[in-house]
Amino acid sequence: MLKDTPEEWRVTATATPFTGKKTSVRTDEVVMPDGSTATRDYQVHPGSVAVLALDDQERVLVLRQYRHPVRHKLWEIPAGLLDIPGENPLHAAQRELYEEAHVKAEDWRVLTDVYTTPGGCDEAVRIFLARGVSEAEGERYEVSEEEADMEVARVPLADLVRGALAGDLHNNCLVVGALALHAALADGALDALRPAEAPWPARPFTV
Repeated sequence: MLKDTPEEWRVTATATPFTGKKTSVRTDEVVMPDGSTATRDYQVHPGSVAVLALDDQERVLVLRQYRHPVRHKLWEIPAGLLDIPGENPLHAAQRELYEEAHVKAEDWRVLTDVYTTPGGCDEAVRIFLARGVSEAEGERYEVSEEEADMEVARVPLADLVRGALAGDLHNNCLVVGALALHAALADGALDALRPAEAPWPARPFTV
């Protein structure tokens, strides 16, 4: 079995040339295996959660949202930042599903954990599978900025898989989540998925 392992090379100097609202940029001087030193710039990120919400017709809840850095409107699954260091990712995922789609779910599992761009960013994302979905009670969350223009749809999982393989869908959480769920269904392995509060070494939390 292949398995990623933690390792940390020695850093001789570090600086933070930019600090933003949610993320920052760090510059590290890192000692290489041959003894030389190399400069590595990367984005420091609090971490994120995403939710693949599957209804009883095997349709996935998706959102269409403008993403300025790539100048595209992308189909995505509900997702958001871990707002507080050490925040329970399940609670964050439930919040994002409610705020972005006004939906709740009865059954939660960890679908997969990924690093989005490990060569240039330390962002870690936990993607959840949520089943038993239904409309949430109460008033809808008031959206603004890019989210004010957001579209919501329910799409068959098979269509998302085809779209990902055809190069028509590009959001990493949607693509990874759809392909991971497709594989789990094909193997009959849904019951083997990790529980919703499984440990997450990349972003440790308290239950």
